[in-house]
Amino acid sequence: MLKGFSHYVVYALFGLEQGTRLADALNFFIYDTIKIFLLLSVIIFIVSIIRSYFPPERTKRILSHKKEFIGSILAALLGVVTPFCSCSAVPLFIGFVEAGVPLGVTFSFLISSPMVNEVALVLLWGLFGWKIAVIYMATGLLAAIAAGMVIGRLKLEKWVEEYVYKIHSLGAAQEIARQTFKERLVSARWSTADILKRVWLYVIIAIGIGGFIHGYVPEDFLVRYAGPQNPFGVPISVALGVPLYSNAAGVIPIVYALMEKGMSMGTVLAFMMAVTALSLPEMIILRKVLKIKLLAVFVGIMTVTIIGVGYLFNAIM
Repeated sequence: MLKGFSHYVVYALFGLEQGTRLADALNFFIYDTIKIFLLLSVIIFIVSIIRSYFPPERTKRILSHKKEFIGSILAALLGVVTPFCSCSAVPLFIGFVEAGVPLGVTFSFLISSPMVNEVALVLLWGLFGWKIAVIYMATGLLAAIAAGMVIGRLKLEKWVEEYVYKIHSLGAAQEIARQTFKERLVSARWSTADILKRVWLYVIIAIGIGGFIHGYVPEDFLVRYAGPQNPFGVPISVALGVPLYSNAAGVIPIVYALMEKGMSMGTVLAFMMAVTALSLPEMIILRKVLKIKLLAVFVGIMTVTIIGVGYLFNAIM
């Protein structure tokens, strides 16, 4: 339905020729804008309702283990079975801060949730076998745990935007022990509208960048510059994956095509991790809750971790 609408706008209303770069870019932009805002609205609404059933104390009790290492492991494992994508980063981050969960543990969840999920694991298993699926899950969990622990040790809470803590204070002051379902729906609707109002422009910019790449970057670009013959193929694949927007399940068809063209497993895994956990759209959205210094630390840690994973698996496979 959405694809039909975007095709109608691009080819019937605008009269663009099918297959041209401008038409492909515009078609991508219209389709993804509608899809992502629908998805974003639904996810924020559902997350808000779920949060109403899990008071801050309960969430904090589950994830705020005395040993932060254990908390990061629990958060990363929770992310595997939680069907959130990178576009839900803002409501999730606010919810974890509201619960008083340590910052490092919060990041372990935010990294694991979009990068490793049951849909991606099933698809990887079907396309490449169980060994590759297990390897991807293990490396994704390790990356999430390691990055969360480093961020936690650095004590960077002061680099979170002030309004997030104000939401925390307001939520704590207005917390109601028992709410009716209707009250939960009203609260979720208010939360959805408030967050969308804060991030809509950033999402539009991110989709526009993705549309340009989709329409104007050649299909064989990645293989040409990050193929097995290039010793810098892993960092190049990471850099090229950052501007793209997709969840783990959505990027697997691209991964399959790249491997068929001869790209090494480590390089492909690094590309997949960059798309799902280090994408530019997610960074733009996260900028609404993180100050630029914390965002830079997060990007730096994740980049080094993902590149290391890529080189490791190129060496052993």
